[in-house]
Amino acid sequence: MYNSLSTINDKLSAIILAGGKSSRMGQDKALIPIEGVPLLRRIALLAQTFASQVYIITPWIERYQAIIPLNCHLLRETGSYNPDENWQTHGPLIGFTQALAQVKTEWVLLLACDLPNLTEKEIKSWLDSLASASETAIALLPRHPKGWEPLCGFYRCRCLPSVEDFIAQGGRSFQGWLRQQLVEELPISDRQVLYNCNTPDDLTQLENNGSPD
Repeated sequence: MYNSLSTINDKLSAIILAGGKSSRMGQDKALIPIEGVPLLRRIALLAQTFASQVYIITPWIERYQAIIPLNCHLLRETGSYNPDENWQTHGPLIGFTQALAQVKTEWVLLLACDLPNLTEKEIKSWLDSLASASETAIALLPRHPKGWEPLCGFYRCRCLPSVEDFIAQGGRSFQGWLRQQLVEELPISDRQVLYNCNTPDDLTQLENNGSPD
């Protein structure tokens, strides 16, 4: 069991993915204010509560420099340039892999930048599961009817060679890679903590319903 935040910090880093184009939203999701705080900053502050190092991987470092908390590390995601679509990333699995190469702790907490309902209380409740994970499991993730929820959970950093091999063979899907791995389920007290803001309607629903305490 983890008995203190200092013990947690010694074993845990965090990676936040901020490389999406937000095409369905029509504006950059990471910059949308929730209770006056941009989503990306909100998630980064939450991650800092538990992690010794927080890495934010994005193609747009300059866009976010002014809003991220002190001591967060901005990493530039490599991708390709398409004249018709401007910057084009290779997807969350490759962004995760590029950031994971920087991580030195045993575990990393991977988070999407658009999780407005995720709370400190919820992450604290996950830590007992993290402490009791089997030695052979490479990840603890919430389960979804169609697979795993890969962008809100824990990964052992020793999974890096496995995911690099998967990508080298042409793999780009988190679900495809996870199907080849031993993953344990992370219990979720309320699935609303995984709520994503992908569209203006999602944002309106969030604003109307409010966030949990």
